[in-house]
Amino acid sequence: MQNGWKRYRPKFLEHSEQTSGMYKTLFNFRRLWKQSIVITLAVALLPLFTLAAVDYAISRKAIESELALRTTRLVSNLRRSLTSYLEERVFALNFLILDNSFEQLSDEHRLKQLLENLKSGLGEWYDLGLIDHTGMQVNYTGPYNIRGMDYSGQDWYKNLQYKDQETYHDAIAMRSNISDVFLGFRMTPHLVISVLHNDHQGRHYILRAGLDIQQLSDILSHHAELGDDDDAFLINQEGIIQTPSRHYGAIMHQFPLPVPPFSEQTHGVEGQRSRVIEGRDHTGREIVTGYAYLAGTPFILVVIKQKDGMAVETWRTGGNLLLFLVGSVLTIVAVVVGICTYLVNSIHQADQNRLASLHQAEFANKMASIGRLSAGVAHEINNPLAIINEKAGLIKDLFTFRKEYAADQRLIGLIDAIISSVDRCATITRQLLSFARNIQANIQTLHLRKVVNEVLEFQTKAASARNITLDVDIPEELPEFSSDRGKLQQVFINLVNNAFAAMKEGGRLSIRSRLTDDGARIVTTVRDTGCGIPPENLGKIFDPFFTTKGGSGGTGLGLSITYGLVTELGGSIDLASTVGVGTTFTITLPLNYHADKGDAQ
Repeated sequence: MQNGWKRYRPKFLEHSEQTSGMYKTLFNFRRLWKQSIVITLAVALLPLFTLAAVDYAISRKAIESELALRTTRLVSNLRRSLTSYLEERVFALNFLILDNSFEQLSDEHRLKQLLENLKSGLGEWYDLGLIDHTGMQVNYTGPYNIRGMDYSGQDWYKNLQYKDQETYHDAIAMRSNISDVFLGFRMTPHLVISVLHNDHQGRHYILRAGLDIQQLSDILSHHAELGDDDDAFLINQEGIIQTPSRHYGAIMHQFPLPVPPFSEQTHGVEGQRSRVIEGRDHTGREIVTGYAYLAGTPFILVVIKQKDGMAVETWRTGGNLLLFLVGSVLTIVAVVVGICTYLVNSIHQADQNRLASLHQAEFANKMASIGRLSAGVAHEINNPLAIINEKAGLIKDLFTFRKEYAADQRLIGLIDAIISSVDRCATITRQLLSFARNIQANIQTLHLRKVVNEVLEFQTKAASARNITLDVDIPEELPEFSSDRGKLQQVFINLVNNAFAAMKEGGRLSIRSRLTDDGARIVTTVRDTGCGIPPENLGKIFDPFFTTKGGSGGTGLGLSITYGLVTELGGSIDLASTVGVGTTFTITLPLNYHADKGDAQ
């Protein structure tokens, strides 16, 4: 208890105004303390004697403003959630239609696999269909028998068509559309997302996916700020209810109130650059309605709050507070003095911390200057190193041509030691200068062991912290080969990160390399002792959006990108895994890779 009171003791009275080098305290804390007590008491006590005269209408207006503000915040939060949900699914379809040609999407097995990946990564999807330029659904996977259905007369199909020939012939032109909730050929309420793509051959086709409206309904009904009597649902611009409503009708029924007018801003409280709709609903209850048009969709988000229940509770709380304030003048004085003392103490402590931080920043700037100077010195050292290397090489050549020196192996060895030391110094300075520098990707001669060591340097601390053993067996005698350093590093970074994610505390990551029997390729295995991959998932592990991480942050693109990079480098990647034992990735790369031809020789 005694320690608790110390924080309200004016500690700043024990210190005079101080300076620290070139820095000075910001305030006269004694004067600040006295002024804050006087001003705070005046502000706290004057309203106390005027509250009794405050008109009911002003209090009522404040209560309504608070209710409207909460409605605005709820609408804004729900709009962001809904927009993010829909945009995520539009992006997924955009990715699929760009990543797959029309012929690939026409493959029934391929389309079914893509739908399973979507369900695995992004939740429930009804179905997936491919529609050609005539409006005919040429491929479909899902629970309904609607393959071969003609959509050319549907409004959403007409809205997706290009309005001019110039746009139509754009090689990468894309358009997307999110429909209203409707029955359609399925005769069950759903909505669809459609993406139209114009490929390099001038053909346009549509990838169309159906979504269950239950997820939209869950986002609205399970929000933490939604009260028991509140209502949040979607309508379209014709006033047709799109998701279930507690008080205003079922799905596909007409909304009983007028459709709110269009606005680019979320409607909220007056005086905060927006407005709300206040009034009575069709049953006569007083309500506050907030709404927002969801950009790129036909939906209007509607949130309706009841005014009566909140007003009664607010008045009850306000009345108790007023009675307490009238009988608590002396308590207010004590609290104000204590709070002001505590706050000024905190400001005083913050000011002391500021002075310490300024000194730390000054020291950090000095260290940064030393770092820049070191980089400059390293850069300048390269010039004399080059001269030493050149002269040492010249001396070696001269000794080689002079018989009396050429036979002296000790002398030649000394020259070789000089050249070797110069190379080592040059390597160190290059590493110093290339730190945090973006290296342009190009084809160069590499040694696989050096590339792998560069990647593992970034993982050493993480492996040590998690007690993971790194075992690298890449023989020095492996020949150098031609490849893209940047892409090769990304391949090993993805595989090492994937292995770390599969292993908990402890475990072993082994990387081994060897030449093939014909000596034309290098085979590298990356083996971990992690959880392994179930047999049913082995064939899908390189597919886009396929992930076994669920809601833990996996996107399903890491191994798909790795597969693409290995293919671009002219190689191949294979997978073997046993649940509970571990996983092995086998990468085969050519010794001679030519980027301009896109293959190995």
